[in-house]
Amino acid sequence: MWDLRSFEDNIVIMDEFNNHITYGELDSLGSELSSRIKKRCLTFILCTNTTGSLLGYISFISHGIVPVLVNAHLETGLLENLLKTYMPAFVWLPSGQKEYFSSMTELYHAYGYSLLQTDYDIEYPLHEDLCLLLTTSGSTGSPKFVRQSYENVLSNAKSIAKYLELSSDERAITTLPMNYTYGLSIVNSHLLVGATLLVTEKGLMQKEFWSFFRNSQATSFGGVPYTYEMLDKLKFYRMALPSLRYMTQAGGKLDPELHRRFAEYAAANEKKFIVMYGQCEATARMGYLPAEKTLEKCGSMGIAIPGGRFRLIDGDGKEISEAYVTGELVYEGPNVTMGYAEKPEDLALGDVRNGYLETGDMAKRDEEGYYYIVGRKKRFLKVYGNRVNLDELDGLLKAGFGNIECSCGGIDDHVYIFVAEGTKNDLQKKYRDDNVEVLLKKYVAEKTGLNAAAFQTVVIKEIPKNDAGKVQYRELEKYYGL
Repeated sequence: MWDLRSFEDNIVIMDEFNNHITYGELDSLGSELSSRIKKRCLTFILCTNTTGSLLGYISFISHGIVPVLVNAHLETGLLENLLKTYMPAFVWLPSGQKEYFSSMTELYHAYGYSLLQTDYDIEYPLHEDLCLLLTTSGSTGSPKFVRQSYENVLSNAKSIAKYLELSSDERAITTLPMNYTYGLSIVNSHLLVGATLLVTEKGLMQKEFWSFFRNSQATSFGGVPYTYEMLDKLKFYRMALPSLRYMTQAGGKLDPELHRRFAEYAAANEKKFIVMYGQCEATARMGYLPAEKTLEKCGSMGIAIPGGRFRLIDGDGKEISEAYVTGELVYEGPNVTMGYAEKPEDLALGDVRNGYLETGDMAKRDEEGYYYIVGRKKRFLKVYGNRVNLDELDGLLKAGFGNIECSCGGIDDHVYIFVAEGTKNDLQKKYRDDNVEVLLKKYVAEKTGLNAAAFQTVVIKEIPKNDAGKVQYRELEKYYGL
């Protein structure tokens, strides 16, 4: 997958405690770790943004061992269910968590991680092209994984490295979980060019993160929309970050006004802001907006990555050729993954997608071929006979009230506006209005022209999000009918 020895003396991983490993050392450590396994098999990795976690991932991929990547902080009961479902031969996990698996045998440990041999005695056949399993559900513990092939991972890493113009002097800092498709794509593409990964478990809201950023001279970071909302509140534009070269955004549509702010910041400070588009089902990235177009095409997710192709289809599956006509976005390319797995027997399956993916996203295209996401195919409701885009309602609220923490959901003829308690308190102070619920409801009704009776505001502790900061809409369904 990666030619580690060709960058033998380059530093591949540096952590927040100033520990570092070269590519040559990583290659040797990987061989040592994999020698304890000795066969092609399924191995769970409980992921963190640490040296030990990356060591396991890179070692297993390089030696034909198939990793299943899950968050190390996944609730114990959910993790146990996944282990019982897939019955892996080994688990690579933080050493502090091995006490929860006392029946397993420790075979190796390094950099705060331990390799445990499980007591499952059933091994299912693995397809020869199968590289890894990655979840799309974040922290829900669903047994549904995306099956990614070696070609998927390598072709996507090459495309990303090409359009970002990556080189060995890049120093990318971790801001996303490595078990999340976007976070993992940063790892894969930087390994391909001999660059350095700066790993930390600290978050953007912690001063230690920014100290590490400056001290290690980070050149880039990636973020989902929620990341950029937090950076906006932190007054990121005022920070002195001379080493920063570029920022990337994916994981959902960024509010156009936020897009513009970060694009203007990048232009004024000789940096690049690159909006991207992707899904786990396409390994990671499918589209990107070139940095030189980021202001001109504000709100666009761009064009297809090198080697890929976009098109739009209507409800009958016919291709849409006209500009500014909304249809479902379809992608074709070598990074379209093999399909899903929901049980061990599925791991022997071959490629069922054949390079073709209906994304489930509704989009339109301008005259120059740049695409704009309108919303999810399933994020539409009929309200009093009108088709309502819930993603657009979210955008209306955030544009009107300053990127508040909110999300819309519902059933036909009944839209729920969910707002976090903290946001409600902030709005009460700002507008000196105790009845924020009515304020939000009236605002959306006026903007859409729909009867206010169609809307109901529900205040909840916080908007549920997964590991990557994406709203978990199914978690909101329990409030319907209240």
